[in-house]
Amino acid sequence: MSFAHLKRIHGLGRLRLRGPCGAHDEFILAATAQNLKKLAKMAPSPSQARAVL
Repeated sequence: MSFAHLKRIHGLGRLRLRGPCGAHDEFILAATAQNLKKLAKMAPSPSQARAVL
């Protein structure tokens, strides 16, 4: 599902950088962005963080 999400949502159906190194770099950046989005969804909101403290 993650690879399909990268292709559909992040536009990796066609890579913009040339060569295997460019494709690798572009894929790593897109995967990093996807992981950061997942991490942001797991983090508590500021109001929830204050309630815990």
